[in-house]
Amino acid sequence: MTALRARGLGKRYRRHRARATGWTRTTGWALTGCDLTVPAGHVTGLVGPNGAGKSTLLKLAAGVLRPSTGTIEVCGGVPGSGPGQLAKVGFVAQGTPVYPTLTVEEHLRLGARLNPRWDAGLARDRIAGLGLDPRLPAGGLSGGHRAQLALTLALAKRPELLLLDEPVASLDPLARRGFLQDLMAAVAEHGVGVVMSSHVIADLERVCDHLVVLAAGRVRLVGEVDDLLASHRRLTGPRRATDTLPADHRVISAKHTERQTTVLVRTGSPVHDPAWDVGELDLEDLVLAYLGEPGDPGEPGEPGEPAKPALEVVR
Repeated sequence: MTALRARGLGKRYRRHRARATGWTRTTGWALTGCDLTVPAGHVTGLVGPNGAGKSTLLKLAAGVLRPSTGTIEVCGGVPGSGPGQLAKVGFVAQGTPVYPTLTVEEHLRLGARLNPRWDAGLARDRIAGLGLDPRLPAGGLSGGHRAQLALTLALAKRPELLLLDEPVASLDPLARRGFLQDLMAAVAEHGVGVVMSSHVIADLERVCDHLVVLAAGRVRLVGEVDDLLASHRRLTGPRRATDTLPADHRVISAKHTERQTTVLVRTGSPVHDPAWDVGELDLEDLVLAYLGEPGDPGEPGEPGEPAKPALEVVR
């Protein structure tokens, strides 16, 4: 089964800029030519630098945005096409937004009114387990508890797919770990699929078994994490041209010193040349190698997305 399928998917934004002589309008692609299949039942990590198109892809999948080109299908239907389709998808936008003046209990009542498959028992049990006072306004909660409240609202609607856009970006390490542990417990208990964007590779290593790498609005890499790691190798040996490698060894990146060449390759075949020292990669190596691939110049980022590091490696 497929949780998400995109074919030729693109999203173009129009920007208005004030100039001394008046207003100018420009257009730019935040996502372009996206062909992507995400299988159901997986926890998929969506990773890429600022402006790669991650938030745009998640908003298209949630039905918040409409494509400029191509198609996207989520849980067998068109995102946002009706109440039945909306009920299949839970979406926690960047910053884990909640209503600051509403109490925790008022959030739960609102969730029950808006979602036909609302699981009131699940919501109450999670809030009690977190030790949240239902009478407190959301604006008075810590960042970690606001994130947990947003996750509770998304889970209690009983979605088939949960979309999380940088859900732990603003949390301290302890709160981030607690959020991810609760997320994995919920996935195991309720069988919901997840697509989660993050800049923190360690978070992806902890929770994700499927990976999508975006850069400059395009898909660079997609697949199950174990399969991707098994099919990539780092080769180190005496300096040489990379075109001497077998045809089925796709070169992802290459570095040369005066005496040594280091090449990252993707291949389904063993490396037989004894001149190469063959090493395995971890997820950080893999992601950074694909983000270093030459992209398409001039691809703009997503409007309104705050500046942040390209990636964080947090242990």
